[in-house]
Amino acid sequence: MFTLPAFGEELEKKPPTITIDPGPVTPKPGMVTTFAPVVEKVAPSVVTVSTSRTITGRQRTNPLTDPMFRRFFGLPDPDEEDQTTPRRRGVQPDRPRREALGLGSGVIISPEGHILTNNHVIEEASEILVKIGNNQHEYKATKIGTDPDADLAVLKIDGKNLPAITFADSDKVRVGDVVIAVGNPFGFTQSVTMGIVSALGRGMNELNLSYQNFIQTDASINPGNSGGALVDTDGRLIGINSAIFSRTGGNQGIGFAVPANLARSVMDSIIKNGRVVRGYLGIILQPLSEDLAKEFKIEGDKGALVGDVTEDGPAQKAGLKNGDVIVSVDGKAVDGPRELQLLVASKTPGSEVDVKFLRDGKNESVKVKLGDRSQAKDLAQNKPGGGTTEPDVLDGVTVADIDADIRKELDLPEATKGVVVTQIDADSASYAAGIRKGDVIHEINREPVTTAKQAVDLSEKVKKDKKVLLRVSTKGTSRFVVVTPKE
Repeated sequence: MFTLPAFGEELEKKPPTITIDPGPVTPKPGMVTTFAPVVEKVAPSVVTVSTSRTITGRQRTNPLTDPMFRRFFGLPDPDEEDQTTPRRRGVQPDRPRREALGLGSGVIISPEGHILTNNHVIEEASEILVKIGNNQHEYKATKIGTDPDADLAVLKIDGKNLPAITFADSDKVRVGDVVIAVGNPFGFTQSVTMGIVSALGRGMNELNLSYQNFIQTDASINPGNSGGALVDTDGRLIGINSAIFSRTGGNQGIGFAVPANLARSVMDSIIKNGRVVRGYLGIILQPLSEDLAKEFKIEGDKGALVGDVTEDGPAQKAGLKNGDVIVSVDGKAVDGPRELQLLVASKTPGSEVDVKFLRDGKNESVKVKLGDRSQAKDLAQNKPGGGTTEPDVLDGVTVADIDADIRKELDLPEATKGVVVTQIDADSASYAAGIRKGDVIHEINREPVTTAKQAVDLSEKVKKDKKVLLRVSTKGTSRFVVVTPKE
């Protein structure tokens, strides 16, 4: 009697035919199929930076008391629980201890062991450890110096022939260039992500950094990537990954890196001088809005408007005044305040620069001997009796003479000249332009104002439907404001 095999029985006994190609992915003519050679070149230069500090306080011995862990699982904070059973909660008496601050990344930039990272990675640390390579060989690092204004720091470890990265000229990076980020997100060492350059010259007010010129990228950057490398497809460093824009705490496709040229400049200054040395003009800048450009007879919106100058500062000594529009420094065009600030900061204090500017629509130039920003204690400030009145053209604004009481109340320097805003209607055009109670108005349409009566007289010369250019100061910082009448 013939018996058929159970369904699938013979198929199970017969091994499947599998095709195996043991070779690596190789580039095909005209197309890119792998970035492995780039990663193999860069990864050894990217290190793990771990930090700790010595503190005195209760020590959590139970990992479940870690606040991040408990928040993730919705558990209450043990500090808010019953304090009568410390042993149950794993809490020990006060004693000095080492507290881990966190993990970040760094980039080896010299064979002798210099490392670039972010200032925020190491700023509170009393001990810094660096781990290198797949075997995570550990070194104790010395902090050479930091630059909080650009969020950069330079470390040094004792080593020889270390795998230093190659720098690119970050000024030649273009929007759309492919980039690769290497770092240690969430402690996953030497993780690699890829994206493109999304934008250049970015800034984030939330970071409170004086010098921001970020490269924006959509390469995935997460906590722990800080201080890591952003490289081009040749494996050259174009930036130090520094920050992300996120509403969740994780990657949302908007990351920021400090350009390699800025990082190199900061690093060189720290190593050479022990601190960052920057040039200083002594001016307060503001961007050129369309309205301001018209008032100052400027075509387009390129340039940086001088809102005020520091008394006896380099700019004032050279003859620059508020209302000037700086358009270039040493032949390099200035698009706005950030470009001017970075350009001047890159110069050596004591050096002389050629500043081209527009004054009343006319081209002017002047030589300015730069000061040292670190020695400039005060930014530009205006070192400039009583009835109250309301200028007709500035509807909703009430001003008063600056008498002794007002001067004391607002802490105004004796030399301050102008009228103070005592009341302002929140629905007025002046309020919409940014004028607030306590502001001091120094000029109306470029004419000085010293009394409330002068303010009224000048305002009466302006037609109701015309824009008004004001120079005002808030807490000593001067700026120009264009008030546009409401229809």
